[in-house]
Amino acid sequence: MDGGGANGDAAARQDSVQAVAWEEDAVRLLDQRRLPGAERYLSLSRATEVAEAIRDMVVRGAPAIGIAAAYAVVLAARAAWRCAGTDWRQAARPELQRLERARPTAVHLRWAVRRMRDRFAAIPGEPTPALLAEARALHREDMAANRRIGALGADFIGGPARVLTHCNAGALATGGYGTALGVVRSLHARGALRAVYVCESRPWLQGARLTAWELQRDGIPVTLIADAAAPGFMARGEIDWVVVGADRIAANGDVVNKIGTYAHAVAARHHGLGFLVAASAATIDAAMATGAGIPIERRAPEELLAGCGWQRLPPGIEAANPVFDLTPAALVGGIVTERGVVAPPGRDRVRALLAAEGGD
Repeated sequence: MDGGGANGDAAARQDSVQAVAWEEDAVRLLDQRRLPGAERYLSLSRATEVAEAIRDMVVRGAPAIGIAAAYAVVLAARAAWRCAGTDWRQAARPELQRLERARPTAVHLRWAVRRMRDRFAAIPGEPTPALLAEARALHREDMAANRRIGALGADFIGGPARVLTHCNAGALATGGYGTALGVVRSLHARGALRAVYVCESRPWLQGARLTAWELQRDGIPVTLIADAAAPGFMARGEIDWVVVGADRIAANGDVVNKIGTYAHAVAARHHGLGFLVAASAATIDAAMATGAGIPIERRAPEELLAGCGWQRLPPGIEAANPVFDLTPAALVGGIVTERGVVAPPGRDRVRALLAAEGGD
């Protein structure tokens, strides 16, 4: 269990960082494009607006996207009821399809929309109360899952440990506490975190802008490094574990996560270091046999050429901008979820995990 005292209090302060919330009959999103310079919140009252916010990276991180989508379904159903009455289910369908298409890689988006849609048949009248209760339950479950993931991941690592993490899998990317950062926070609360290194995570700099900001806010000392610097730190013996999140995990344990994750996994294997993936069980796509079938989102070249508001390259240069990559299960030391740890991952172990209580 997480420790108490000053370190425990610091780990608990993450509750003040909330990427997604339902307030005053609208979805409230922290605009993560503006962090760390400004904490600006958007209040969105239409499902279309939430879909656009997901696509435009106002909210990011697979679990947070799923939570935002769940609340957006409430908005879509409410609007459909007002316009179509008892035919609201059919009227809401285009908005739900638009939500599912907002970003193609993270499985939480489709999972959350479909979970909400599964509630439709049992609702006799105006759908807002029942659907809002379901969205709030999904949000609470994610927060509880993250706490459990943090504790199990810290148990698995033991300690003391020097950890490298990539991108942002913290409170900003989830319902709260985080998955990969949940493990970091739990280690810190136990006094078992010797150091945490954060890669910049180009081109959106989620590590530099978001993860470093979260950890500093929690009073956890953090060192920022360039993405390409990680193998050198490993070679010099300055890192013990790599802990990352995931946007989708295939049935065989292949992991799709932020671009650069695969390179860290290769380097960690070469240097004999632990490589732990922290993600909720909902991240596992049991219908996807291997990671080869997972679509890898490619975003606009401009994000790479002129990201974060400054021109990086001369005009006229082409750029390819995949924002995720595939790490084969063979390079993953363990996958920690709220249901347990799969180490090493493989088809049978993943199937057993999903078959556990509450599994699919």
